[in-house]
Order: sequence, then C-alpha cells, then structure tokens
Amino acid sequence: MPEYLEVAVEIAREAGALIGQLAQRPREIAYKRPSDLVTDADRRSEALIVERLHSHFPKHAIVAEEGGGQPTGSDYCWYVDPLDGTTNYAHGFPVYCVSLGLACRDEVIAGAVYDPTRDELYAAERGAGAYLNHKRLAVSKTSALSESLLATGFPPFAADHETNIGFFFRLTQLSHGIRRAGSAALDLCSVAAGRFEGFWELKLNSWDKAAGTLMVTEAGGKVTDLAGRPFGLLAEEIFASNGHIHDQAVQIFSEMLAQRVQRA
Repeated sequence: MPEYLEVAVEIAREAGALIGQLAQRPREIAYKRPSDLVTDADRRSEALIVERLHSHFPKHAIVAEEGGGQPTGSDYCWYVDPLDGTTNYAHGFPVYCVSLGLACRDEVIAGAVYDPTRDELYAAERGAGAYLNHKRLAVSKTSALSESLLATGFPPFAADHETNIGFFFRLTQLSHGIRRAGSAALDLCSVAAGRFEGFWELKLNSWDKAAGTLMVTEAGGKVTDLAGRPFGLLAEEIFASNGHIHDQAVQIFSEMLAQRVQRA
C-alpha cells in the first residue's frame, strides 16, 4: 500500500506541474459534446499519467477520462482524471486538479489529488487516514444543516439539471449557502478538509470521485447516494458529508424526489 500511494503522489505532482506550465500558454480547446470541453493539457497530462502508471504497475488496469487507459484482468484498477475542472482551466479560472484513485475489486484503497494552483496535495490510503500536505485531515464538526456550507456540480452532459436546480434552491434556503466551483475532486477534498460540510452531484464519473471519496471517509466523513444507500464507485449519484449533517440532507433529497414523482 505505501508504494501505491507514494507512486500516486509522485505522478499527481508531476502531472500537476505539467498542466500548471501549460496554463501559461494559449489553450487548445476541443469539444467532446456540447459544453463538454477537452484541452491539450487534459490529453498531455493523461498520457504522462498512464505511461508512469504502466511503467510502475504494468498488470494494473487503468480507466482514464480521455480514453487513454488500459483494460487488464487485474483486481487493481486506477481511476484517473488528468485535469478535473477542464472548463475552469480553459477559462483561466484557477480551480482544477489532477486526481488518481486506486481500487481493488471496486473498493478504493489509495488516492492522491493535487491542486497546482495552491500547491495542495491530498493523499489517503484505506485505514491510514487522509492528509493535506502531510497534515492529517478531519471533517467539520458542524452538526446543523442550517450552519453548513455545501457544494454541488452540474456536469454538462447531465440530463437532470432541473432536479439539481431544485436541490440547489432548497438547500440554499436551509444552509449557509451552496458553492459550485467546478471540480468534484476538489469539492470532495474540501469536505475531507472541513471546508465544506457536504457535497452532492447527480451524475459523476468514477474517475471524478475515486480519490476524493477515500479522502472523505478517511477524514471521518460519510459517502452514500442521495437516498443514504451505500456508495458505489461505478454508480452516478453521490452525497458526501461530514457525517453529522448526513441524515438531515438525505431527508431533504428524499422529500423533494418524492414530491417530483407525485407531480409527474
């Protein structure tokens, strides 16, 4: 395990340095689908990460956002987001990161997330805690939803923005506010660091959340779906919190979804 984490940290820093350097140049932007961007930095970062992982762990499978991974029959699989927050990056908004998570039989056991704009390195391994620049993380102790700061995301390829806008509006009324910064991996790390009390999203890919969910649980938080059911790495929806406000928020999600079904 220490070797896995050590390698993940090393690669995350190297890839983060690369996208930081490329950020100083004009962006080369393409579209995977409407409003879903990809840049030269995404592709170059992914190529670097996949090559490094393959050299260290040639038998491990790799699932990477831009399709540069490799399938194998291994129980071990790396989930790679070479640049989480691509739209932010393309616009020069400094909220983006590199995220690597290692799962064994779909259970995340190690992860690293590096934010090159703040030089913040998050690292965690199963059963050994989560750390930010070598300082152990702990989730917020806030126990009231009304005193919480929350976060969410609206992926461009999701078809249920209306549902999430409803959640956004209602939870804004019931909390200190909602932030939508545009990087799910960093939002999850912010829950682990006690900066947010909770984060939810309705459609999130495995590479967006693999490392970040481990940060949350290893910092003492809780991760489920919006109904409070066990978290699934390959499932789409997610709710991560400090644990203290979890049931309160899940009740709100459940009530609003039930009302939506009734209206339909």
